[in-house]
Amino acid sequence: MKFSINNEFGNLKKVVLGLGNDSGGVPKINEVYDPHSKKNVLEKNYPNENDIISNLNDFKNILLNHKVNVIEPLNICSTNQVFTRDIGFVISDYFFISNVIKDRSKEFEGISHILSSFNNDNIISLPSNTSIEGGDVIVHDDYIFIGVSSEEDFNSKKVARTNLKAANFLKSFFPNKKILCFELIKSDDLIEKNCLHLDCCFQPLGLGHVLVCFDAFKNNGDIEIVKNLFGKKYLIELSKEEMWDLNSNIFSISKNIIVSTTKFTRVNKLLFSLGYTVEEVNFSSVAKMGGLLRCSTLPLIRL
Repeated sequence: MKFSINNEFGNLKKVVLGLGNDSGGVPKINEVYDPHSKKNVLEKNYPNENDIISNLNDFKNILLNHKVNVIEPLNICSTNQVFTRDIGFVISDYFFISNVIKDRSKEFEGISHILSSFNNDNIISLPSNTSIEGGDVIVHDDYIFIGVSSEEDFNSKKVARTNLKAANFLKSFFPNKKILCFELIKSDDLIEKNCLHLDCCFQPLGLGHVLVCFDAFKNNGDIEIVKNLFGKKYLIELSKEEMWDLNSNIFSISKNIIVSTTKFTRVNKLLFSLGYTVEEVNFSSVAKMGGLLRCSTLPLIRL
């Protein structure tokens, strides 16, 4: 069996969906590593396990209704395994094992067995001096977009997950692809000053559009690149408030079928008017942990 991911919206055939079981309950404040989770722990609003499982099951049923082969990780005791996106990613026919932060190092154990049915030569471990999470990697045919942090942010902030060394490794691995790095705003404590991953502010869609919040970009030059690449007509710009709510973190099953959440009223109506079929799901509990639909999926095959 071959991995196959060339963009974010090819017909989805096989995906690893996050697991909500046995996630360890409400973490202590010193155990959380993103501002969404920190806020909800402090406000005693962190989601319970049953609600997380319910959100994921509803999402799973939508995927199954569209004939997608859905795989789930093996359960690892007291480990949050909801956000499978970050622990690995596929580009073309290669699977890359992410170098995640230490707090998440156990998560890959839950999916390692899934890879055994694929060609082992196409499973790549990144160099030890690189750090990267799959939420920062967006594949767009000839392009690979990577959300990165400056060395200063990377060395001082836990939410800075992808460094330039990882981006440079991918540049050398795919010399024929155009790899563009976008530096994102980072804060360990404030939601309004943080963009955890690139897919929290930027996502290309199948009919040529792109969901984007330019307030999350540190550099004006990167903003101009996005505008020129996609064209003004195809930009769906999100407000800062919509970015904080993760409006860009929806998930494409195919070019014109998107899974979004019931909460994203403006974006969902706009997408429908642009020709997309929008499957809505309640994902409010998962959102309290700082991720959404794209974060909880790890696509392996799109055709």
